[in-house]
Amino acid sequence: MTHVTIVASPEANAAKPPVAASDFIWSDEAACAAMAADLAQAMKPGLLAGDSAYIELHGTLGAGKTTFTRHLLRALGVQGRIKSPSYAVVEPHDVPGMAIHHFDFYRFNDPQEWEDAGFRDLFAAPGLKLAEWPEKAAGLLPRADLQIHIQPPPQTDQGEQRTVRVEAFSQAGQQALMALNKVRPLEATGAQAHG
Repeated sequence: MTHVTIVASPEANAAKPPVAASDFIWSDEAACAAMAADLAQAMKPGLLAGDSAYIELHGTLGAGKTTFTRHLLRALGVQGRIKSPSYAVVEPHDVPGMAIHHFDFYRFNDPQEWEDAGFRDLFAAPGLKLAEWPEKAAGLLPRADLQIHIQPPPQTDQGEQRTVRVEAFSQAGQQALMALNKVRPLEATGAQAHG
């Protein structure tokens, strides 16, 4: 999949509802890892064929965005230490046959940094792009194929369980979500499709 428009207005992105959405429960980190492995299996053939995919991860600090990303990267074949890009903003990962870039826009403040760092070129190139805190770069990012919203339990309950909503905004995203629904039907709740 090629993303044609790199610069988009936040209003245009917000106005488009997801094509499909499903809710999941991660009872613990093992459930998070299992879902990441299932998503990797669904996306890997396309990525190896030169497709592009963009996934946004939403959630509060400590929700599990980086944990999910690490499990996804491991399942795609990334070896060695997987660092959080909190300070570098982007960490590249090479897997034979595919390029992966993990972004963390938490400390992103200057839109000029987008151009100076070459992010436009990275998003235009084939491969997987994962972004934590994408709202900090609103207006600069393309429309996501998938958005993953991770909700931890209330502060009074410090358990590992997470409520996860996965929204698809493209055909590739919808295919990945359908694959998740097929392999995780008991964990999916409230699956819905939008026309």
